[in-house]
Amino acid sequence: FVPHPTTATSKAHSVPFAAVRVLEKVTMVSASALCLMLAQAASLPFVLAFVPHPTTRTSKHGHVMFASSATAGSPAKTARARELMKSLIEEENCFTSESGAMRFAEVCAANIVYEDCFMPQPIVGKTAMLEHMLDKVAQRKGKGGFRIDRISDGNTACGYAWTWTNGDEEGLRGTTFVELNADGQIQYAREIPEPLYKPGDATLELLKAVTAGAEPRPPPVYEQRTPTEASKVARYLFEEVQGGSVDESMRFFDESIIYRDFNYEEVLNGKNEVRKFIEDFSFPGITFRPQRFDDGSDASCFTWEVALDGAPDTIKGISFYELDPDTRLIRYVRDVPESAIKPPILGKLARNWRPGLGVFSGVLVGSRPGGM
Repeated sequence: FVPHPTTATSKAHSVPFAAVRVLEKVTMVSASALCLMLAQAASLPFVLAFVPHPTTRTSKHGHVMFASSATAGSPAKTARARELMKSLIEEENCFTSESGAMRFAEVCAANIVYEDCFMPQPIVGKTAMLEHMLDKVAQRKGKGGFRIDRISDGNTACGYAWTWTNGDEEGLRGTTFVELNADGQIQYAREIPEPLYKPGDATLELLKAVTAGAEPRPPPVYEQRTPTEASKVARYLFEEVQGGSVDESMRFFDESIIYRDFNYEEVLNGKNEVRKFIEDFSFPGITFRPQRFDDGSDASCFTWEVALDGAPDTIKGISFYELDPDTRLIRYVRDVPESAIKPPILGKLARNWRPGLGVFSGVLVGSRPGGM
């Protein structure tokens, strides 16, 4: 998503489920029922070194669990965030093997908070994190792999776009943001899979109905700048320009921009389609609040939440921005919002039916370059 003419309009296209929650308040209809109506079906829809820990008891999976983080004076040693995650995923197979899952937990901080937005509640603490990672592995039933499609080059934090694979097929996609503490341990993460039902333009009409009558906010006052590092571009657009000129936002997009918003089946190609998309969603009543940014230079990932006027709840999401190495303009965007129903009904059914792919019908491996 990109900044809109008014602050209230930014990220409008990624919050259909927030709108569902508002309608629930207004009509006294359950969120599940509204989602069913909209879908006309069932539902909507993160090493280079590890430090051993003292063991105290056994998990429900029969594995030894630990009671504390690294001993005093011996903090876990890690490389930058990107190298840590690439090692955990591509070398340790942390999402598809028990030994890898245990490695992942070993480099988590004692107070780790992992927001797996497929689940109703975040996972808090090292012990719970181990159980969660082992559960993830068990749910795949030994079928399929986990592929990094794109990853930001962050040092203290990073994000990556991913895809589940199984044989010659690929399936579920998503994005994960990971943040390290001063000792190089994973202290926070947010993971969001794509929604299997993508409402498309129904999102636009729903949001217009929910926010009807909202008053526009005054545009921001900002000093025009031209950052060329991905994380700084993202911060400039969403902390300074957001709610201002569409032209200023579009100045940072490459002519070849590919924009993937997971509320839609198809990607947007080129600046003209992206501009129209932004303008279509330019109406008041929606507030986009960026939360955590990584420090990537060529690519950047950041978390956010969106609120609708008058709604008590917010919708969380993640965005991934990648710059063209020559123009230093944005050439790829992926936005993914969380589901209001957790776990999402369709998503749960698909994971049970096809645990290797996480979707009902996969596509040929390589048919979606870069996880598009």
